[in-house]
Amino acid sequence: MAEVPDSPQLEVSVTNGKPDRPFRVKLRGSVLVLVRLPNRRQIRAALHQLSTSGGVIHLEKPLDEKIEVELIFHVNRATIRGKAQMLFPMWATQGWMQPFSFTDLSDAGRGDLEASLKSLIGQAANSAAAGR
Repeated sequence: MAEVPDSPQLEVSVTNGKPDRPFRVKLRGSVLVLVRLPNRRQIRAALHQLSTSGGVIHLEKPLDEKIEVELIFHVNRATIRGKAQMLFPMWATQGWMQPFSFTDLSDAGRGDLEASLKSLIGQAANSAAAGR
């Protein structure tokens, strides 16, 4: 796993041993996400980690496991809107970390997300190189 050090807002981790698994970007809460529940209620959360297949959000209170939600967030220059299934939450020191898996993300949305994540990786690498 390779990481880009000294990046103030994000940490990029790339999985080298598993080609089936998409690369992940650790956003450390720097990207806000709107979570639309099945009853149309909306809650705000922070994206902690993100990939093209899912991620982890930081919530004040956990959501039920396997609940289907709609996630709306803005990363880099793209607005991503997709359906996701919430997975088992984990207690964190200040709230809950809850993983999710995208269940319905359009091809265009997936392409925009991948391009945005790759752009963030490039920005982090350039920032790390400039700091040396």
